[in-house]
Amino acid sequence: MTKEELIVKLKEIVKPYIQDEAAFNTLSEHTDFIKDLKINSANLVDVVLDVEDEFDIEIDNDAMEKMLSVKAAVEIIESKLSAK
Repeated sequence: MTKEELIVKLKEIVKPYIQDEAAFNTLSEHTDFIKDLKINSANLVDVVLDVEDEFDIEIDNDAMEKMLSVKAAVEIIESKLSAK
């Protein structure tokens, strides 16, 4: 799966939780989930759970704490998928 494909899937996953439509429409690797998309911490946990389900991976607490941006999420997903 390419980085672009991962970002497309990630965009689908975060869509229900965003509070800033304009930032969502310009989502890129540099988008921050909390600062840019205004996703609160409770919903960020939901995003992580949805990512786990979508990609059939397990994200530990250390990785979850780092998953604050699209770039970090893509890196974590890629590392978990390559470890499968």
